[in-house]
Amino acid sequence: MHTKAVPTQALVGQNASLPAGSTVKLSTTDLNNLMQALDIDVVALTELLVPQGHRVAMGMIDVPGIHYNLSGVGRISINGGPAMPLSPHLLIIVPPNTPFAIEVDGGSGPLKLISRDCWTRQDGILRVAVPNEQPEIVQICGFFNASFGQSVRLFGELREPVIEQFEPADKIDLKLREAMDELLQQEVGVGAMTASLLKQIIVSLVRRSLRSSRRWTERFSILADRQVTRAFADMVARPGAAHSVQSLAHGAGLSRSAFMARFSNIFGRSPMVILRDLRMRQAAIDLTTTTMSIDAVAQNAGYESRSSFVRAFRKAYERDPSDYRQIAKEGKAPKGI
Repeated sequence: MHTKAVPTQALVGQNASLPAGSTVKLSTTDLNNLMQALDIDVVALTELLVPQGHRVAMGMIDVPGIHYNLSGVGRISINGGPAMPLSPHLLIIVPPNTPFAIEVDGGSGPLKLISRDCWTRQDGILRVAVPNEQPEIVQICGFFNASFGQSVRLFGELREPVIEQFEPADKIDLKLREAMDELLQQEVGVGAMTASLLKQIIVSLVRRSLRSSRRWTERFSILADRQVTRAFADMVARPGAAHSVQSLAHGAGLSRSAFMARFSNIFGRSPMVILRDLRMRQAAIDLTTTTMSIDAVAQNAGYESRSSFVRAFRKAYERDPSDYRQIAKEGKAPKGI
């Protein structure tokens, strides 16, 4: 799902160490372009209410999760690791396919497991609570995809949790509550609204990291390799431009071979494959948000030939551009946007 731009000062990507000699700084324009192109798709929201003397175990979802502790104190264990203290306004991003457990001491005897009999669903929200029990921990979890097109996932290769302590003044809790209200009300545009709210939280997390002494963003290759990131930002901002491996390498200040090697190491694909994906993303947006002709959409996506554009689009979205536009007009959700 495409959301409107939210300005920021930085962006994160996939795990890697800082390449030797990578000293090129990204401009504010490059960083803003990256965040503007970030697509957020909210998979689910969960409200966890854990009373004293109880434990809840969840996880193994194939997308990252944002966990924000609204109130109460307890512990969280991620992927069987040591328990970490939970306090109000603590935010944790849990990697995909990672189990976690939340525990709250109190009561007599061993901790009681909150069974699935206590899980309820309503309009896209999963509520985990024990009936007639006052919760100590109140936590909202958002499970989401954050990506550039279909092939570059922001947190797809995250291996360790990201942890940041926020304050009430940051109003993260209000954004999450608003996202939950959107799902419950099921008004027109609910998907766009929840995605936009979650995107604001990700921006807040990145901004906080830049001010923190614990620069966890440096662990992510899309920031660590500034030269490659600068080229990727140009691809994101101008997918329809006449990019080539040589021009992108020149813009990054690298030789062609070094650029190819470093780009492929970060993204797992060649620059031209990623560029094709970004061009298809641009075409999908144009088809669903403008009245441009198919020829104009093709040109804006960097294709001089309508036939080659249609072939590429059909391969990416499994339908012709005109069919894709019609499905969007009828209110159905096309694949990949």
